[in-house]
Amino acid sequence: MQFVTNVPGSNRWVYGHITVVHDPQRTVSVLEPGGPGGCGMNQRSLVEETSKAAGCLYAQNAGFFNTKSGKCLGNVVSDGRMVQDSGGVQNAQFGIRRDGTLVFGYLSQDDVLDQSNPFVQLVSGVIWLLRNGEVYINESLEAECDKTQETGVFRTFVDVVSARTAVGHDAKGKLILFQIDGQTGSRGMSLWEVAEFLKKYGVINAINLDGGGSSTYVTDGSLSSYPSDHCESDSRWRCGRSVSTILCVHRRRCQPSNCSGNGDCVDGQCRCRQGWRGAGCDSLVCQPPACGPHGVCTASGCVCDAGWRGSSCSQECPPGFYGKGCNQTCACVNAGSCDPVYGRCTCPPGFHGNSCEQVCPLGLFGLTCAQRCRCKDQCPCDPHTGSCNVTLQGEANFTLYTAGHCLAKQMFTSWRREEEAHREQPHLTEVTWLIITLTLASLLIASLLVHLGRACRSSAPPHFLKRRDYSYVPLTDINGATSRSEDHAAKSRRGDFGLDDSDSQDELWSPSCSGKSQL
Repeated sequence: MQFVTNVPGSNRWVYGHITVVHDPQRTVSVLEPGGPGGCGMNQRSLVEETSKAAGCLYAQNAGFFNTKSGKCLGNVVSDGRMVQDSGGVQNAQFGIRRDGTLVFGYLSQDDVLDQSNPFVQLVSGVIWLLRNGEVYINESLEAECDKTQETGVFRTFVDVVSARTAVGHDAKGKLILFQIDGQTGSRGMSLWEVAEFLKKYGVINAINLDGGGSSTYVTDGSLSSYPSDHCESDSRWRCGRSVSTILCVHRRRCQPSNCSGNGDCVDGQCRCRQGWRGAGCDSLVCQPPACGPHGVCTASGCVCDAGWRGSSCSQECPPGFYGKGCNQTCACVNAGSCDPVYGRCTCPPGFHGNSCEQVCPLGLFGLTCAQRCRCKDQCPCDPHTGSCNVTLQGEANFTLYTAGHCLAKQMFTSWRREEEAHREQPHLTEVTWLIITLTLASLLIASLLVHLGRACRSSAPPHFLKRRDYSYVPLTDINGATSRSEDHAAKSRRGDFGLDDSDSQDELWSPSCSGKSQL
């Protein structure tokens, strides 16, 4: 809205614009000069150029800048993107948080960087004009940094009449953009007069933005204000100044503009697709703990983990099925239970194998066939219970029969081999043994006879007897007549003295082979 008004207490008239924004969260943006990245390049741009490129319905200049280097000054957040922070320099601020809250006044660096409810738009000014409906200029002169503005003495900056730009809000939360034309020192308003005007208009909080030759207002990309700078091409005309940031009023935009990829932006509002909700379509309709510990919320509802089913993923797969969606069939047999997640079989006592298809081997029983039978003579037991009182049936019985038959065959074969091995060794017949016996007997008799002969020969007197030093007198003669003894003794004496060394006429007695004595 354009307006022309006289300044109370003076004969000055001013020309300007007031823009009332009903939905600032979705229709107001802080833009860098020339578009994103402009502040980083110390770029300056006309408000017309920046606003036209962004499709602004209305636009006015905003933050301060260094007139020599072109550097943007203060805090700048543009459409949720942190461009720069002031490093704690204290000046009046205007911002919009993510939840739509309008912020006016002073901020610490922690406030600026807070991510719990971050700023989506933020720009720095100089002088807090109105605070809670009251003029706050004197307090601002004491609190703020005066180096941000380049007009001169801080008090002069406040008191001088000039073109001005400001932003504030009313009691209903509507955003008020304010701009008036002027010439520093000759026409326009002082900041005191701006504060009073806004207060009269119903503004509750407001801050001062860059003014003077920077004060510019644009409608649909065309200059609508009367700037104070003369055009370089023709000094008879006034031209806008290249500035830094601007405030842009645009058609409603969805936040975020792509509706988080989960909806479509229609007239500034996100129309969410099925399964999504929220102003930015950034929240699932399905929210934990709707799916419990065994599922995940998605746009299409709960997606259950393997082994679980149901709208809230609270039911296990039915018996015989497993896996994601419970659409795989278990392969367990013999009453084996199937793991609902991976399909592994848990076999009952007496069975084993990947599918519980095998009975425990003979001699083993129980879970996983881990126990040994304790039956007499190592007999097999019941594979389920381990009982020794069991009659094996079917395959087990056939296995035993086959094993027994095989073992018996192997035993008989082994015996035959041993028998044949013994038969191959040489044996003596009865006739041979008889001949050997007779031969040995004959040899024994012959040996005996030889020994007897030798004994007889050794007992016979030699043909030439050696001389003896004694005489032999039989006992019968001693027992006979004395005369015979005497005669015999006489003869003996004569013999002793008459015989020579080599010839003896005495007869000697010796036993005969027949056992009789001879004289």
